[in-house]
Amino acid sequence: MRPGRTRVTSACGLAAIVLTMSLWSSANAERREPVRPTPERPTQQAPGGDLAGRGEYLVRAGNCAGCHTARGGEPFAGGRGVTTPFGIVYAPNLTPDATTGLGEWTADDFWLALHEGKARDGRELYPAFPYVNYTLVTREDSDAMFAFLCTLPAVHHPNRPHDLRPPFDSAWLLRAWRMLYFRPGSFTSAPDRSASWNRGAYLVRGLGHCNACHTTRNALGAANSPEELGGGVIAGQKWYAPSLHADDEAGVAKWKASEIVELFATGHTRRATALGPMAEVIHGSTQYLTPADLEAIAEYLQSLPQAGSRESPASANVVADQAMLSSGRDIYGKRCAGCHGDDGEGAGRIYPPLRGNRAVTMTPPLNTIRVVLAGGFAPTTAANPRPYGMPPFATILSDEEIAAVVTYIRQAWGNRGPGVSAVDVYRLRGDLLR
Repeated sequence: MRPGRTRVTSACGLAAIVLTMSLWSSANAERREPVRPTPERPTQQAPGGDLAGRGEYLVRAGNCAGCHTARGGEPFAGGRGVTTPFGIVYAPNLTPDATTGLGEWTADDFWLALHEGKARDGRELYPAFPYVNYTLVTREDSDAMFAFLCTLPAVHHPNRPHDLRPPFDSAWLLRAWRMLYFRPGSFTSAPDRSASWNRGAYLVRGLGHCNACHTTRNALGAANSPEELGGGVIAGQKWYAPSLHADDEAGVAKWKASEIVELFATGHTRRATALGPMAEVIHGSTQYLTPADLEAIAEYLQSLPQAGSRESPASANVVADQAMLSSGRDIYGKRCAGCHGDDGEGAGRIYPPLRGNRAVTMTPPLNTIRVVLAGGFAPTTAANPRPYGMPPFATILSDEEIAAVVTYIRQAWGNRGPGVSAVDVYRLRGDLLR
């Protein structure tokens, strides 16, 4: 890593992150507001003896490269398209290039973007950039992140304009959204909780922006609060991010803390294997966190209030007749049992068990259908450098066959998940092909 620039006004920053999934307001620029006082900082410091070193760790914790690096592109040079219900957001260039990157940003600009959700010229940013969460990041951490981004090699890579459908590209609608759903804030430690719990809360609610995925959003894309982690379908990706409050989805209140740490560090445990967007998070972010920070996250997640099981909508309660289950059993024996076992017992830490696996029985069944269609791949981590993956069956099995085998898996060996229909598979297949 190159030493950081000495100039305080060097351009770079996570502010770029602001640019990132954020969308720029197209008109009515305002005068920049003064930077607000530094909020309370969490009790535990990220590792690293120098400012840029700490910043590198924090940028990892926020998984900034996950959005700001295009497939096959230079790290942090932007260009990756992120699909939203309102159009596509193209992540901007975070490198310190003077004309296409953050070469003109300052530490104050970067802080303004994270804390206020505003560009360096005062324009309001679209909330596809999760400043609703990043407003909790402390000024000290913001400055460290900015310092690291300024050490990156400058890459000349012009930013691609966002492709939003009207009226979602309008400044007045953005301003109305912010009035309804955003207030700049800061992280405040809970005095009745441990230092570790507060550190976990800071990471989960702020930098980790976990509820950017793990929550249900309204028609305008707003979540209830940074603390709510009740699960929801990830817009544009067709993955379901399960509830962290429910034991039958992704709640970990009954897990050992060591199991939670293991999942975030390696991508798999005897209880679960991470796939899809969560695999990306573990690959690019959580595997690099210190054991102390992973333990803090575990402590916080285990303290979340627990909710009851999510009720299945009537349309999801497909009645599986014996012919459907028999077909599913035959397909399972031919296509699945070789890895997952005749009785769904799995094979150690190589192939996950399906018997008693809440990931295959949860409602909605989106993830199970998707994995059968498109395959499933655990993250590559230092502790698990060559994970086994599951091949896709979209070109091998019909909608009816996939519905049969998924229904069988969800109802065999004591599993109690509602059945799925060929229509469910057909719809998801069509979404994945678009």
